Amino acid sequence: MNKAVRRVAVVGTGAIGASWTALYLARGLDVVAANPHPGAEAKLRQFVDAAWSTLKALGLSHKGSPEHLSFTNDVSRAAAEVDFVQECAPESLDLKIKLFAQLDAAAPVNTIIASSSATLSMSNIQSECAHPERCVIAHPVDPPHIVPLVEVVGGRRTSPEAIQKTMAFYVSIGRKPIHTRKEVTGRVAERLQAALYREVAYLIDQGVLNVTDADAIVCWGVGLRWGVMGPNMLFHLSGGEGGIHHFIEHLARPISAYWKDLGNTELTPALQQRIIDGVLEEAGNRSLQQLSKERDELLMGLLRLRAKLSRPRRAK
Repeated sequence: MNKAVRRVAVVGTGAIGASWTALYLARGLDVVAANPHPGAEAKLRQFVDAAWSTLKALGLSHKGSPEHLSFTNDVSRAAAEVDFVQECAPESLDLKIKLFAQLDAAAPVNTIIASSSATLSMSNIQSECAHPERCVIAHPVDPPHIVPLVEVVGGRRTSPEAIQKTMAFYVSIGRKPIHTRKEVTGRVAERLQAALYREVAYLIDQGVLNVTDADAIVCWGVGLRWGVMGPNMLFHLSGGEGGIHHFIEHLARPISAYWKDLGNTELTPALQQRIIDGVLEEAGNRSLQQLSKERDELLMGLLRLRAKLSRPRRAK
């Protein structure tokens, strides 16, 4: 598993697969994409072309080019001569078990096979593979060609070497891989989003906030801070001169009180419709394409600032 990754297969070219494809091309890798559906190749190439200006702004490898993309309808052919496989098929366990068995039979034995699955267990996905030790979860945050986080999770039969190789590969292409050490339902990023959104939905249901105000509190308050530092480090700063020791000593009890009072609402049809109506009102006349562009520009600005501030500073 020590070979360098130069050629990647992306299996499944929906929104996530297309975004992975664009990233890999920008990082100078050869990509063979596979999707059996008619028209998939044209849609993929349109996505790559549309994303290329964003990728240029973020910085291309000197070898980065959309011309390094090839396409096939045959999944086995895509995996046959690659150094890494990124699977992005629909979220169906039966489908992924069969697909991984097919990819496992086709790919070189030292090639990592990574699933972008958001909810499924690798222990289940790898159950019919002859070489389950090289199978991992590598789940991104949408859109992966912009957002650096990748959660890497092994199954019961995944080898430590496969985890290490996968982590090293993502670091090499500028991602921020995190090794999730135990399988849990869903992914950690998804669980954290679900935890926050449960309280958002509860507060909307109780009439404390409307949809627009709930979004504003997150993106102009806690979310803005979390884009800079995680909650644990922010609490360290909130403790003043005493840092995290002072914070835990004096504010752990109020936080525990909040936990006991957090809501546990159901997304009833009425609440679903209230959220839908609120989102559409907040969006106004902005199309999905306009909203996506706005999101991506803000993300890129934050990433550029983080990169600038994280560079080593020369001594004067």
